[in-house]
Amino acid sequence: MMNAITAALGAALAVYLGGWWLGYWLGNFSLLLFLLTLVTFAYWMAERFYFKPQREAAAATLEQQDTARRAELARMGIDKVDGDVTQAREKLLMQPWWLDWTAGLFPVIVVVFLLRSFLFEPFKIPSGSMVPTLLVGDLILVNKFHYGIRLPVINKKIVANQDPKRGDVMVFRYPPDPRMDYIKRVVGVPGDEVAYLNQKLTINGQEVPEQAKGEYYDEDSLRYAPLFQEKLGDVEHRILVDPRRQAFFGTDDKQFAFRENCRYSAEGVVCKVPQGHYFMMGDNRDNSQDSRYWGFVPDENIVGRAFFVWMNFGNLGRIGAFH
Repeated sequence: MMNAITAALGAALAVYLGGWWLGYWLGNFSLLLFLLTLVTFAYWMAERFYFKPQREAAAATLEQQDTARRAELARMGIDKVDGDVTQAREKLLMQPWWLDWTAGLFPVIVVVFLLRSFLFEPFKIPSGSMVPTLLVGDLILVNKFHYGIRLPVINKKIVANQDPKRGDVMVFRYPPDPRMDYIKRVVGVPGDEVAYLNQKLTINGQEVPEQAKGEYYDEDSLRYAPLFQEKLGDVEHRILVDPRRQAFFGTDDKQFAFRENCRYSAEGVVCKVPQGHYFMMGDNRDNSQDSRYWGFVPDENIVGRAFFVWMNFGNLGRIGAFH
């Protein structure tokens, strides 16, 4: 019975992961990990308090029966008795495969779940919107507690910590579709007026300082782009701004929460950041779908602060901290 139930659960998991991999639907890894934790915990509890005691009782009964048989034969004058119950006892105590792959994995899954939910989460850079700071294929770590401790799956903040600051590289749930995670740089915090006009960034009427640093060769697009050093808050970082590729941010038909806080024109966009929200932009300014297009990121969408590249299989020199 239990092996059939476990096989059915495994088949459902395989179908879900396969459809996710092939792009038939968007997966939710946080929810999946939470469910796996619950299911394996149920198996672990059943193993500890039901299945294991049953196997131990059966093994003890076997030993008692063997001892009684040997004693009876000894009374009959038979000293040499064939048969050894050691192997039979070991087989009785052995976990079946469906417990090995459930209860046996629970300690590992629960540790991964706790680490990923409350401490650090790995994230893979899927696009070039953060070039040159982050490249496609960078595997990064996200600090989950930097902006406060949140309940997994529902992302409800239960313990406050630091507020996002201008210049932070932040992972968040994409406002138009919260099933997807995005990564951008915090440009505007609550109360800021952010203007991006004619490829110049201004915050609260002050132009953000930038310094030309020559050209940058983007290996993904196979082209050179002007490279600049920008200082956003206390953070100095590099950005790409290409005058030949001025982005078109759309017209007044854009719809998103607090749309009335933004004004679009041929030169760009000006937005007043509402309370509890943030204005995000990619460092690859002319190749980034960000708050200029789809609006503000609410606090409840925040996942964490990105801070470290832990691997890039195509370029090991990428490993290290970044700003």
